[in-house]
Amino acid sequence: MESWDLRAIHVEPSEPRILASGDDARAIVLTLPEGEELSEHEVHERARLFVVDGAVDVSTPEGEFATARAGHLFEFAPGERHSVTARDDSRLLLLLSPWPGDGHPGAMTLEQKARVREAAAGRADAA
Repeated sequence: MESWDLRAIHVEPSEPRILASGDDARAIVLTLPEGEELSEHEVHERARLFVVDGAVDVSTPEGEFATARAGHLFEFAPGERHSVTARDDSRLLLLLSPWPGDGHPGAMTLEQKARVREAAAGRADAA
């Protein structure tokens, strides 16, 4: 058994800490200082975001918005875009499953990664 006191773990801002990672999921704790934002982004996996401490505003490009305090849990579908802004110094737990999700670079074979790099290089040359 492994366990973590999510409020006591030392985590620097902008340096998320991976607590656990396996074939089924990844657990990450992060701190977000007051006023800081995780600008609009998406992940390849289903994401569950739990507010451990503090308060955050969570929004989607579709206009969904919620202010959440410690104890609140959000769930995002794979590829669902969202942003998170800290109203107070906040600590968050992010659970990603499955890990890595479809389309995540970690789930690609070396051959698939090479094709993606070649395509990106071709786009850069065309620009």
